[in-house]
Amino acid sequence: MPDAHLGPELFDFLRDLRANNNREWFQANRERYERDVKEPLLAFIAAFAAPLAQISPHIRADPRPTGGSLFRIYRDVRFSKDKSPYKTHAAAQFRHKRCRGDVQTPGFYLHLEPEQVFAGAGIWRPDSASLQRIRQALVEHPERWTRAISHPEFRKSCQLSGDTLKRPPRGFAKDHPLIEDLKRKDFVAAEPFDEATATRPDFLDRFAAFCRKSAPFMEFLAGALDLEW
Repeated sequence: MPDAHLGPELFDFLRDLRANNNREWFQANRERYERDVKEPLLAFIAAFAAPLAQISPHIRADPRPTGGSLFRIYRDVRFSKDKSPYKTHAAAQFRHKRCRGDVQTPGFYLHLEPEQVFAGAGIWRPDSASLQRIRQALVEHPERWTRAISHPEFRKSCQLSGDTLKRPPRGFAKDHPLIEDLKRKDFVAAEPFDEATATRPDFLDRFAAFCRKSAPFMEFLAGALDLEW
């Protein structure tokens, strides 16, 4: 198996791409992208499959170059005023095996960008039906939710983030003990890292540790959506 170590060259390329976000520069530096970004990340994804299977056998690490866990470098500019053709970050998502089309599932996420590196877990922008099911699960099983986000290791390094409503969602009491969580529109936990940590030989182990810490949070979300964990 190729070395799963992410080198500083990955961030060097992304910095240069940020300063030269055009097709001519990218084509001239495509070999750098393949060597310093894409191939190391595919090796990282492949190496993560074994520890991920110990966390949940239903979340997949897919090292295929296309259609797998690695996000494309190309931006979708069809509905954006910003017509820059390339993303200036690299990312991977580890999805539930039942994630197909419009099926809403929680997953793990790795974001690599100069000055912004973080690991994520949960579900971002769930559709209205999925969001309603998660909120209902909070009401029906508040002790499970509280236990999932109150573990000392989780609280020490993971932060719940994402957008929230300004007012309580319709159908939920404004004085509910979990009202601030019920107002969430995203159910995402994240842990920040830095470039030095991301390029250490043990970063895969550190990312796996984050996934283990956030597993109870993920298990709650999976249960709310009737997904295996």
